[in-house]
Amino acid sequence: MEYENLNENVKKCQYAVRGELYLRASELQKEGKKIIFTNVGNPHALGQKPLTFPRQVVALCQAPFLLDDPNVGLIFPADAIARAKHYLSVTSGGLGAYSDSRGLPGVRKEVAEFIERRDGYPSDPELIFLTDGASKGVMQILQTIIRGPSDGILVPVPQYPLYSATISLLGGSLVPYYLEETANWGLDIGNLRQSVTQARSQGLTVRAMVIINPGNPTGQCLSVANLKEVIKFCYQNNLVLLGDEVYQQNIYQDERPFISARKVLMDMGSPMNKAVQLVSFHTVSKGYWGECGQRGGYFEMTNIPPQTVEEIYKVASISLSPNVPGQIFMGLMVNPLKPGDISYDNFVRESKGILESLRRRAQIMTDGFNSCRNVVCNFTEGAMYSFPQIRLPPKAIEAAKKAGKVPDVFYCLKLLESTGISTVPGSGFGQKEGVFHLRTTILPAEEEMPAIMDSFKKFNDEFMEQYEDYKGYSRI
Repeated sequence: MEYENLNENVKKCQYAVRGELYLRASELQKEGKKIIFTNVGNPHALGQKPLTFPRQVVALCQAPFLLDDPNVGLIFPADAIARAKHYLSVTSGGLGAYSDSRGLPGVRKEVAEFIERRDGYPSDPELIFLTDGASKGVMQILQTIIRGPSDGILVPVPQYPLYSATISLLGGSLVPYYLEETANWGLDIGNLRQSVTQARSQGLTVRAMVIINPGNPTGQCLSVANLKEVIKFCYQNNLVLLGDEVYQQNIYQDERPFISARKVLMDMGSPMNKAVQLVSFHTVSKGYWGECGQRGGYFEMTNIPPQTVEEIYKVASISLSPNVPGQIFMGLMVNPLKPGDISYDNFVRESKGILESLRRRAQIMTDGFNSCRNVVCNFTEGAMYSFPQIRLPPKAIEAAKKAGKVPDVFYCLKLLESTGISTVPGSGFGQKEGVFHLRTTILPAEEEMPAIMDSFKKFNDEFMEQYEDYKGYSRI
């Protein structure tokens, strides 16, 4: 497997979240430097405690012999015991046995019931596939859609690099549509049309459109009006809509609550609700669960032809089964405790505490960035990230070029070396020419956040002092 003989698509794909900055941060950590890993949305790694009830249920499922212990009720609450028995009963031999390649039918039914409660429209468990995290589902669907380099996928820029990396890996073409930073990362249909027209002029067949709602890395929540425009656009252009909705629990304002693309599509009625093909993704990795390492996710298909569903099932079968503990976590997330359950009050206290703290942290981080010289940051309406614009002076850009670095990579490396804060440069997500950003999670512990922002401000002000010709320089 010499490098020169590798698949060229493997060489082309880039994943900035675990790129140069992360590797350098890992080196510094080995050398003894304290590193704050804000480069990836990994809540438990930054101190978020797991929710008690789902861990109790999965612990009992992993060690079912505990259920036979006469003292089990002294350690585990009755509702956790009952739920564990339920999940074990819907497996074919416990958590160590393969499930159906689409996932356990009992859990898929729970997902369908969750979707119906959320959207007000029935959902078919046969059109729901459980996956090892949402990322695996995205890869499965893109693999189904992309036939070769002339197939284009519309992706928002800035975008989560899962999309650019997977499209490269599969040999397709990414068609960017730019979100408007001055309009709080809003989506402009005129820009979408322009992107499609340009792609077609280059000989591409645009096959699908990705939306990330709430946005990663941009944190915006799409309005109903925006979603209607997107669906109408997909209808007019015969595009499959891929709805990345993994942050739907992470909402930090009241003006724009999360509304699923599926609900808006169904509300729009005929002909669109029967014609627009939609695949929606969700996960246990985000929200107030943050169970990234459990790898639980699903995708639901709407208006996808039966023959296509069969082909997706066939390809899923090659991997035999998504991991079963992840499926149980998904079942617990979509079918949560109810008022009157023994563990309900504690579950609500834990989950509410996490979400309220995240809301406060989003504000602390936004305010902190906006207090810094030559830094502008939109409020994080949802998801887990801040994406401030860093207005780099010409001298800093020149210094980056001399060092052989992209300007925002240069800035982020200096930030890392000085403060131990590990971020991701905006260039890893895509951005307009001559504009620079970084992405950081809002996940560090709330009590540590003021000190982290003070550390950032001190570094940034010193950096700007070093590279500015005069105070108050800003880049348009």
